[in-house]
Amino acid sequence: MNDLRLEDLGSGTLGAIISYTIILVILLLTLLVAFRLLMTRRKIGYLSITVSLMILMAQYGQLVYFQLNPDISDTAAFWAMMLKVFSFLLVNTGIYQLYNPTRLRDGVVFVVCCAVTAVISLSYWYIPGWLEGNGSQIKLLQPLIVELFLVVLLFISFLLVNSRIGQNVKYQLMLTLYFCTQMIHMANIYVFGGNQPVLMKLEQTIPMLFHLILFLFIVERVIELMQAIYNSSIRDGLTQLYNRKYFYNRVGQYIAGRISVSVIFSDIDNFKKLNDTKGHHMGDQVLKQVAGIMREETDQIGICGRYGGEEMVVLVTDPDTDSAELAERIRARIEAETIVTVSMGWSRHKKQMTADELIKQADEAMYKAKTSGKNKVVAS
Repeated sequence: MNDLRLEDLGSGTLGAIISYTIILVILLLTLLVAFRLLMTRRKIGYLSITVSLMILMAQYGQLVYFQLNPDISDTAAFWAMMLKVFSFLLVNTGIYQLYNPTRLRDGVVFVVCCAVTAVISLSYWYIPGWLEGNGSQIKLLQPLIVELFLVVLLFISFLLVNSRIGQNVKYQLMLTLYFCTQMIHMANIYVFGGNQPVLMKLEQTIPMLFHLILFLFIVERVIELMQAIYNSSIRDGLTQLYNRKYFYNRVGQYIAGRISVSVIFSDIDNFKKLNDTKGHHMGDQVLKQVAGIMREETDQIGICGRYGGEEMVVLVTDPDTDSAELAERIRARIEAETIVTVSMGWSRHKKQMTADELIKQADEAMYKAKTSGKNKVVAS
């Protein structure tokens, strides 16, 4: 028995089995992530991805089997090809569904693609009689139409899916790698008769990059979802300012750290009248405008929050910022750039003062501004 050489690990049957096994491991990790998402999110996109990954694992398991048993029947080769095409369809469908709600027309497009694939797959068994050649030549032609159809699906995916999802760079790279693999496979089979070891190795290794990027694609989508969930838990949905709970916790953190901070409390003047006369849509627009001004003025020096209704607050964290001047700048901009005015009060933290007391003092200062003429800034 010959000793195992290092180069055998990267070529021949053993090299192919190692490549396919690595791909199977990557697919298994990706499947675990997708299945976890499917169980927690119950979204059809994760179902499509999960099913496609199972099909891909079946496909590469079959390729390992083919390496161990080279005598492949026409039926086995046909089903291997079908697994390849339908897994590609499902992966791209799942990727699209990760970023888009599934509509009836999307389902119709998928069904049509599956139907067309099924019809085209019949070409594997029915070679036109006018094509002449020996048995091996005819056998070589059997998968040609399906292989070309897969190239067409690649371009369709680029046109229909790429522009409608996030992570476009990763997706484009995935399609490029898949296209290269398909071209190398077809060149090796139809130009070199399947006898080019370099092309065979490329055909086995490039898919590893494809499936690794697919894994990273799904993991990054998980991170995006986690960030979205976290942001929705700490931010107000309309203004995108921090919500009351988060703001209060941050005030407490700064005070616990013995950092000198101030709180500015603001309330939009006559907001109920605005809602009653011009509608809630206009009220929402004004809230977003005011929030935008407060964010711009406090960038790098404070934290903005929506305390409730038309009340917005600022935690001034920069010790060099004059809170009275900051509040006046915000008030003046709101008066000049919107159809409303605001009454504002501010308070600076003193020793032994709690978060509740600091916010309450700023609130009381704002109330004094509100009851003494509005559209002004009052210190506590």
